[in-house]
Amino acid sequence: MKILVTGAAGFIGFHLCKRLLELGNDVIGLDNLNDYYDVNLKLARLNILKEFTGLSFDFIKGNLEDKELIISSFKKFKPKVVVNLAAQAGVRYSLQNPDSYVQSNIVGFLNLIECCKDNNIEHFVYASSSSVYGGNTNLPFSESQNVDHPVSLYAATKKSNELIAHSYSHLYKLSSTGLRFFTVYGPWGRPDMALFLFTKAIINNEPIQIYNNGEMIRDFTYIDDIVESLIRIISKPPNSDSNFDSYFPNPSSSWAPHRVFNIGNSNPTPLMSFILAIEESLGVEAKKIYLPIQPGDVPATSANTDLLEKWIDYKPSTTVKKGVMNFVNWYKSFYEI
Repeated sequence: MKILVTGAAGFIGFHLCKRLLELGNDVIGLDNLNDYYDVNLKLARLNILKEFTGLSFDFIKGNLEDKELIISSFKKFKPKVVVNLAAQAGVRYSLQNPDSYVQSNIVGFLNLIECCKDNNIEHFVYASSSSVYGGNTNLPFSESQNVDHPVSLYAATKKSNELIAHSYSHLYKLSSTGLRFFTVYGPWGRPDMALFLFTKAIINNEPIQIYNNGEMIRDFTYIDDIVESLIRIISKPPNSDSNFDSYFPNPSSSWAPHRVFNIGNSNPTPLMSFILAIEESLGVEAKKIYLPIQPGDVPATSANTDLLEKWIDYKPSTTVKKGVMNFVNWYKSFYEI
């Protein structure tokens, strides 16, 4: 199968591309290689994917906002499935640079889904985020819950993606699946995420900053479990739900060929337990600075993944202890520590 993956040099995109290539798919990877975090890490990921160049991997450097590039890429490579993982990431950065979120996450998203519509794409899979649950405090978060109260611009752009995708599914019968990722971690992870920041600081004998005085809970989800879920999702485009009740509409379903799923571990972990796993993996106790919660952040996330597990017959199983250890081992190897 020929699959276009945007954000191919990103954390999740790299792992997904690598797995798709190993399974014998033809993959077109698109990424702008921006400097939101260390470009060298992105290039190192990309170099691994380029080992498949000439066999089953083609790379396009560019932005989703470049409409002509997206149109020409579809004409040249003729993908059958599109997985959109490209986005301006980060909740906190959206407070500093809101324009980049609108351009990448909304304008870019529209350019991409327009091409999907015009080129009869069989399945459009796109990254949403657990951040869409915003002000909700009813845990675990379920797809049937209202998500109309975002607490960051990043979350608002992801909710916009879901609304745009649903409208295209309705108008053009474009099968599309949105995935609300819950705190993905693992080897090759992003340097702006807690696991990377904490590991680096502890190794360098620097204090770690712990927000909300450590009273945080996250549904940490290991990258291999995410990729296995994505592989299964790609091969199962949604159809119209004949049981959809328009008098009592459930946000988790639709008469259109569109679905939104939580994709998490469904085993929420206190932040301090996560930090303990890092300390045990490194054999060092962290120096800690406790701070108030940051604007745009939420104290707890927890995923109800019943719908996804039923849809793809798979449940993530990697423990935090094992996942953190795998990351620490990768970090030491990559940075030659």
